[in-house]
Amino acid sequence: PTRPASPRRIFANAHTYHINSISVNSDHETYLSADDLRINLWHLEITDRSFNIVDIKPANMEELTEVITAAEFHPHQCNVFVYSSSKGTIRLCDMRSSALCDRHSKFFEEPEDPSSRSFFSEIISSISDVKFSHSGRYMMTRDYLSVKVWDLNMESRPVETHQVHEYLRSKLCSLYENDCIFDKFECCWNGSDSAIMTGSYNNFFRMFDRDTRRDVTLEASRESSKPRASLKPRKVCTGGKRRKDEISVDSLDFNKKILRTAWHPVDNVIAVAATNNLYIFQDKIN
Repeated sequence: PTRPASPRRIFANAHTYHINSISVNSDHETYLSADDLRINLWHLEITDRSFNIVDIKPANMEELTEVITAAEFHPHQCNVFVYSSSKGTIRLCDMRSSALCDRHSKFFEEPEDPSSRSFFSEIISSISDVKFSHSGRYMMTRDYLSVKVWDLNMESRPVETHQVHEYLRSKLCSLYENDCIFDKFECCWNGSDSAIMTGSYNNFFRMFDRDTRRDVTLEASRESSKPRASLKPRKVCTGGKRRKDEISVDSLDFNKKILRTAWHPVDNVIAVAATNNLYIFQDKIN
């Protein structure tokens, strides 16, 4: 019989605000936890105290202009971690340079295109997730409409930008009114860093092949995914005539959203969380 899970350790006095990230270090001795304003470093054996390594809380909270949205340790360099912000920037920090990492070593930001500026620009540029590639050379960030891949050696702009659901750009007003514009989508790499995956609405999730530049939209729903059945690619049409296998952007269900996805570290197996259902898909085995 399976025993119910019980906590082995409870780490106390952790955070004042909601924790958005936990990342175990490659030294397997420490981990970080992050909330809106602070990142703490913990030793896995010490539960009652942590070391504050980033603190962006201003003396006067009315001067607060950005919050921390995600943080992650580098997969191989135990002294390096990154954190992303609601302003669409990523800071890479090196714990060897100083104990309190208030000064970043690298600052990644894509300059904004003034021609596409709108009321929603700042909201949709907020980064909801940041993930290092397994190789440690790249990192991927997810904002509201896109996924970007950055080379750690180039801070000025991403090396790849993949549009997740560009057809929603014309719908930002209603997405703001129903609060969906604040949804936090995660993203993940496959085991060889050759493909990336992230979620969307209507129980859709997107996969991008970095080598061939091909991408696909798949749907995780109980109707369309019977065991052993293969998933059919979905297409969204944005106006004009709709082909019979396409779905109109106006009939997408924004209550059905895939915020969390995971890719097996070695095999071609993915897990997708759609509301209260967990789907596991794998490559067809002949």
